[in-house]
Amino acid sequence: MDETLAAAPPRSPDFSDDFRDGLDTEKWIPHYLPQWTVSERSEARYRITESGLELRIDAEQLDWREEDAPMRVSNLQTAVFSGAVGSMRGTHRHRADGLEVRTATPTRILFAPSRGRVDLTVAASTDDGCMLAAWLVGTEHLAETDSGEICIFEIDADAVSAATRARTGIKAHHDPRLTTDMAEVVLPFDASAPHTWTVIWGDGETTIGCEGRVLRRMPQAPEYPMMLLIDLFEVGAPSGTYPKTAVISEVRAWN
Repeated sequence: MDETLAAAPPRSPDFSDDFRDGLDTEKWIPHYLPQWTVSERSEARYRITESGLELRIDAEQLDWREEDAPMRVSNLQTAVFSGAVGSMRGTHRHRADGLEVRTATPTRILFAPSRGRVDLTVAASTDDGCMLAAWLVGTEHLAETDSGEICIFEIDADAVSAATRARTGIKAHHDPRLTTDMAEVVLPFDASAPHTWTVIWGDGETTIGCEGRVLRRMPQAPEYPMMLLIDLFEVGAPSGTYPKTAVISEVRAWN
């Protein structure tokens, strides 16, 4: 598809961060789905640099959950919701074998639009076993079926080269109103250099693009609060050199 993305709205973003002043905990929760695990396993490793916020996987970092090992993650997200300990109520019930709340987490909805636009400038990891990803996920704090996902991108480190492969699309999860529609796209550049992704959703359509060009246009869109997650995963046995890193340079979003 050779189509130019619509320009960003001319007004100031409703949500923006370039991390120059560090991590703002009124904008970001530096844990990955903390309700399904314990704090020392969900907590993000990161460093503020001249380029932005550097997500890290450190050599001694714990697996997100023992039963998911080997899988470690550093993540920022803009909301959190869970039911009581022992329940299965919580944001992003993404595992087919089920998840159970281990840490009761007070509901915090810092930024969760039901429609709008998000622009993300990132630099992907090329470290062994890593994946950089960004998703919009239904918070589920209003209804369990508000659980769909817009996968803005998933970029495996071994797919990054002069031309980079990425996965993008929609995952229905537990939302019967959506249909899973994922596809691989090819970016004509090395995604370990800073580049900008865009998602625009609402009025029954989701558009995902990169560097000003439309990659996918899908005739469906979630219509409920969606939180943003940006994360660096390491999947597989520890290997290579640590820390493993990826960079988030800027996030801008409009409701």
